[in-house]
Amino acid sequence: MKRYYLKKTGNRAAGGVSVTQVYLLLFAVVLFVSGCGRSSSPPLEKLKTALVNVPSYSILLEDMAEEGSFSKTYFHKYRVIQEDSQWSSDWMEVSKDYYDQYRDFLGMCIYVKTPEKEITEATPPGYAYVGNPRYGEWRQNSSGQTFWEFYGKYALISNLFGGWYRPIYRNDYTGYRNARARHEPYFGRNREYGTRGRVARTVKPNFYSRKQARVSKGKSAFTRKVANRVGRTRTGYRSRSGGVGK
Repeated sequence: MKRYYLKKTGNRAAGGVSVTQVYLLLFAVVLFVSGCGRSSSPPLEKLKTALVNVPSYSILLEDMAEEGSFSKTYFHKYRVIQEDSQWSSDWMEVSKDYYDQYRDFLGMCIYVKTPEKEITEATPPGYAYVGNPRYGEWRQNSSGQTFWEFYGKYALISNLFGGWYRPIYRNDYTGYRNARARHEPYFGRNREYGTRGRVARTVKPNFYSRKQARVSKGKSAFTRKVANRVGRTRTGYRSRSGGVGK
């Protein structure tokens, strides 16, 4: 898991950046990301530094992993979404504290930057752009529900989030704004977002299968360890009993 690179989809970067600048940016990101490992600077900060000249983007926590039994190593994988392109990182090693800090936010945006604001609280994909007429508008469906619709060149934003994006209704957005006012992450009206939510379970089933396999492996190792200890104890007891009976 110690390879670090980024993949890109989309034809051009946000803000009219040229193709040459895109590849220069990609190269800069690779340089920053490749040095993550166990360095003191978290990968999120390195990505933000590499993207300092990009006016609008979101960083989504796309996957997490743990390796090892007694001495564990922790990894993150990110998706960087710009206004008409997206970049996906490979596995990036993080510290245990950093892993624990974001443990609940699988499939959520852990940092968003727009020309108007920066958001550091974990948010569901796309919510940071809602309410801004630059990106879209509120519409009403046939059932009378009010939902947010991205339009024009920003219509791709929902697709760039991949399977993580879900339609955003007015009631959900109100809940999100209330959570932001309290400086809290918003997991959805029914807590459908984040590591414990149904969205992550649908989009990233491998995360849960890896987790279950790790738990099962740990239980098996513990069972074998207990069995070995019990075996040694019984053997010793019989030996001592035999000595007393002679």
